Amino acid sequence: MFVQEFIIRYAIFLIAALIMLRGVYFRNTPNREVFLGIFMFGNGVFLITYLLHSVEMSMGFAFGLFAVFSMLRYRTEALTVRDMTYLFTAIVMSLMCSVAEINFFEISALCGVIILLTALSETQVFAPTITERRISYDRIDNIQPENRAQLLAEVRKRTGMNIVKIELGKVDFLNDSVQLVVFCAEEG
Repeated sequence: MFVQEFIIRYAIFLIAALIMLRGVYFRNTPNREVFLGIFMFGNGVFLITYLLHSVEMSMGFAFGLFAVFSMLRYRTEALTVRDMTYLFTAIVMSLMCSVAEINFFEISALCGVIILLTALSETQVFAPTITERRISYDRIDNIQPENRAQLLAEVRKRTGMNIVKIELGKVDFLNDSVQLVVFCAEEG
């Protein structure tokens, strides 16, 4: 029974992790190093928590322990917030698959919901994709607060970009120029 339960739980985790990482993460960010790190970390968490499941330990304690270890391990790496979110999600799925006291169908359904939310989060359903660009602008008179609408209209016209927000950067009064940070919504 122990071996059969282990194999089923591990298969659910493995399939869910591969769908999430290969089907969602890697399709948008083909970074093999981060993919491998998240995948192996999730496997390690699954194996350790499954083996320690017989030891008297609450799920909250196990989850907190591995969340802390993951943050300590990766705090010096150049991981983006997005990559850390995938790592956290892999930890959640591995903990859920290894020690959750629910039936296999419910575990599979919860993994499916997590994968669906992850896939939707990568689309423009939840939030449009906004890109940030820095440009030099030569009409310093338009940076005054009362000319903000004119500044936005002119920069949109000159660049052809769908600008949703502008922030002022370094102002050079000698050369009548300003560095602008423009936020553009991608068309789609």
